Amino acid sequence: MKLNLHLTNKLVTPEEEDEQRYPWAYNKKTKWNDRMKKRAIIWLSQRVGKPVLKLTALDYEKNNLRELLDEYGKAEFANLFIFNALQHTITGWPGGKPNADDTQRPERALPYPKRVAVFAPHPDDDVISMGGTIRRLVQQGNDVHICYETSGNIAVGDEEVRRFMHFVNGFNQLFADSKDEVVRDKYKEVKQFLKSKKEDEPDNKDVLTLKGLIRRGEARIACEYNGVPKQKMHFLDLPFYETGRIIKRPLSKDDVQIVLDVLREIKPHQIFIAADLADPHGTHRICTDAVLAAVDLERQANAEWLKDCRIWMYRGAWAEWEIEDIEMAVPMSPEELREKRNSILKHQSQMEFAPFLGGDERLFWQRAEDRNRETANRYDALGLASYEAIEAFVEYKF
Repeated sequence: MKLNLHLTNKLVTPEEEDEQRYPWAYNKKTKWNDRMKKRAIIWLSQRVGKPVLKLTALDYEKNNLRELLDEYGKAEFANLFIFNALQHTITGWPGGKPNADDTQRPERALPYPKRVAVFAPHPDDDVISMGGTIRRLVQQGNDVHICYETSGNIAVGDEEVRRFMHFVNGFNQLFADSKDEVVRDKYKEVKQFLKSKKEDEPDNKDVLTLKGLIRRGEARIACEYNGVPKQKMHFLDLPFYETGRIIKRPLSKDDVQIVLDVLREIKPHQIFIAADLADPHGTHRICTDAVLAAVDLERQANAEWLKDCRIWMYRGAWAEWEIEDIEMAVPMSPEELREKRNSILKHQSQMEFAPFLGGDERLFWQRAEDRNRETANRYDALGLASYEAIEAFVEYKF
C-alpha cells in the first residue's frame, strides 16, 4: 500500500514540483482529469486574484488554459463545475448527517452514530490537528475513541518533572503513612539523577516513565474537555518509540499488532490518521505506517468491519493540504476555534518549553490557528462562504 498525494519519499526540487503540479504554466502538455482541472482553475483564481465564479474566458486564454474552455464551452460552465466541487467539500457533519441526502456530502449519512478512531502519533496531535472536528463528532453523538500511539516522553523538559515532583513530595509529607517508603525513595532517586544529569545525557527509565505519565495526564484532561470519556482513551505506547532518544527503532510486528488489536476492539466506521510527514523526527510517518499496515492485514483477512470504514488523513503543526486535494473541510466559528485552542493548552508541557518546536518559533496552538484561518481565507478568496477557520482532510483510498 502506498500513500498518494505527495506522501512519497521521492525528493524533488520546488521548481520540479511546481512543473509537475502546474504543467500548463510551463507550456507543458497536460493530462486532464477532474483533479487536474480543479487544480488548474483554483490556480487561475489565485493567480488573477478573482473568486472562481468571476473568472472570464480572457483569464483562461491569457494563462494557457484555453483547453478547458474548449472542453466546457464557456468559462461560466468551467467555473461552476469547480465551485460546486469545492462547495461539496464543506460540511458541519464530519461523521455524516443522519436522515439527510448524502449524495453531495463528503461523509455518508449511515451508519449513525459512527464509531470513530482518531490516531494521534503524539499525545497532543489529535487536538492540534483536528480538535474542532473531534468536538463536533462528539457533540453530534458519535462514539469517538482517541488512540495515542506513542508516549511522547522525550518531548517533556526536565523542569516539568521537577514541578510534578515538588507536588508529589508535598503531598507525601502531608498525607503519606510514616511506613510508606516507596514514594520517598523513588523521589530521592529521580531527584539525584536529574541533579547529576549531564547535557545530552538520555533519561533513565524512571524519568522517561514520569515524563510519559505527565503527557498521559495532559491528554486525559484534553479528552475530558472535548467530551471523550476515560474508557475511550487508548494509550498504545508503541515500542518503536521507546528508545529515550530522538532516533527511533524501525517499525516492528509488535507495533502493528498493538494497533491491530485496538482496531479490532473498536471496529471503527471512520479512522483518522496523521499525514503530516513533515514531522522532523519521522514519528508521524512510522505511526501512519503502523495503522495502514494493520488495516492492510485486516483487508487481507476480509474483516467485516473494514468493509464499512473510511480513512481520513489530517495534517497538523507542520503543513496543510493544498486546496485542490481537500475532500472534507470542517468549518469552525470563532467560539469553536477558541475551544480548540483551550484543548491544545491543556498540554501544558508542550507550551513555552517544548523541546521540539523546530525552526518555527510559533507555539503549537498558534501554528494550528494560523493554519486553520489560512485555509478558511483561501476558501473565502475562491468565493466560498467566509468562515473563521477550517480543518481539512483527504480520504485515503485502500
